[in-house]
Amino acid sequence: MSPEPESTPEQKQLPKPPGLLRSSGLVGIMTMLSRVLGLVRDMVIARYFGAGAGADAFFVAFKIPNFLRRLFAEGAFSQAFVPVLSSYRENQSLSDVQRLVNAVAGSLGLVLLGVTLVAILGAPVLTAVFAPGFLDDEVKFALTSDMLRITFPYLLLISLTAFAGGILNSYDRFAVPAFTPVLLNLAMIAAAIWLTPLMDEPVMALAWGVFIAGALQLFFQLPFLMRLGLLPRPRVDYGHEGVSRILKLMAPALFGVSVSQINLLLDTVLASFLQTGSVSWLYYSDRLSELPLGVFGIAIATVILPSLSRKHAAASADQFAATLDWAVRAVLLIGLPAALALALLAEPLIATLFHYGAVTDRDVAMSAQSLRAYSAGLLAFMLIKVLAPGFFAREDTKTPVKIGIIAMVANMVFNLILIFPLAHAGLALATSISAWLNGYLLWRGLRKEGAWQSQPGWPRFLLQLLFANGALAGVIVWLNAPVSVWLANGGYQRAADMAMLVGAGVAVYFVALALAGVRVRHFRHR
Repeated sequence: MSPEPESTPEQKQLPKPPGLLRSSGLVGIMTMLSRVLGLVRDMVIARYFGAGAGADAFFVAFKIPNFLRRLFAEGAFSQAFVPVLSSYRENQSLSDVQRLVNAVAGSLGLVLLGVTLVAILGAPVLTAVFAPGFLDDEVKFALTSDMLRITFPYLLLISLTAFAGGILNSYDRFAVPAFTPVLLNLAMIAAAIWLTPLMDEPVMALAWGVFIAGALQLFFQLPFLMRLGLLPRPRVDYGHEGVSRILKLMAPALFGVSVSQINLLLDTVLASFLQTGSVSWLYYSDRLSELPLGVFGIAIATVILPSLSRKHAAASADQFAATLDWAVRAVLLIGLPAALALALLAEPLIATLFHYGAVTDRDVAMSAQSLRAYSAGLLAFMLIKVLAPGFFAREDTKTPVKIGIIAMVANMVFNLILIFPLAHAGLALATSISAWLNGYLLWRGLRKEGAWQSQPGWPRFLLQLLFANGALAGVIVWLNAPVSVWLANGGYQRAADMAMLVGAGVAVYFVALALAGVRVRHFRHR
């Protein structure tokens, strides 16, 4: 048996990690700020560009690098990098961690630079692959390709940003990476307002906003890495032991955690064949479903991955299982009412946020259809985010790959079945159904391997959720107005009515939880 590594002075000085509830709350608040600004951004885009050909072209040009960001930077790379870095932090010296960071920065940066150059040169090919329906419209196809050449470098910049954020998260500095996306929204809002009048093709301003945002996000995090003493000094070294482990974990992880993103991209590909506006309707509804997913689901997943990785490295199996159980309960506590509210308030939410300028009543109705379909899978999307780290923290990427492939094939089948009767809403519903399949298979795999074991109190907790969500549904149905009233009201009136509805719903839900016996102390966990 190999001797245990000696603790170094650097390791002894590491602060005690904060509680998961506190960390999740902090990340959630920062993410909420980002998501609210993201909705403001989309309101600005809707006002200026509506759901026409220019908006469709930009959404595809932005979705391609954004999809690869989620698939690669926030998906495969983060899920492979954080467990390895956490292992180094737990068992190695700070100088060893620095060497790992340097090697990853150089090796990752070189690959990303090459991919970016190839993508810029082959932008028309990428457009044809990701939006084949645009081939019949030369103007839309050319515009998408031109914007893609500007937006694709965002992948390089945001992947390096995710790398920096992974380091900060591993050292329990969650606030800075969670705040960073705010800069994307601010840059795009500014570009839409001030750059649009300067462009021959107004929608090109949004593409430049994406590029500027990528640079801002990366440079914003560097001072915090410097303060931590881990500012990267890039060095290409594919032979480094840590880099080899990360690369070995990354390939299968590309499928494991990002299947929902692949499914959403498939929706875009098929939607490009449907009537004009379909891509935009899916985008607006997806943005709304992403709000609770990002604020709560991703926030919980962000804080549990380093915690699970450290517990696995310390061979704390019981604490590992308890942390996963805590994450699932936290997701149910927030995900169920969020999905319910999105389904019941689909038209009012779309009207309040996007029914301005070029967005018509029909756009509201069509976007609401896909929003309801996405709401059916919201809880599954959130569960995937917290269950997948249960595998990645143990450096098991093969199992999520198998599950991911099954879910992706199922999504393709459901797409083909549902697109004919339900058009764009069928694509959204297929994504939701396949997400439930994905989540179930992840949960079953963790139970089978003993990594997740249900803790005491589940029957009582489920009854408490049923009571509180019933109260929430009742107050929404009671206070909500007909869709025609929402469409007829002005923007300020819609905003005031929505604030009242949301405030009443949140208050009733949490009062009902309190009456049912749920307390904050029940969700405190390290």
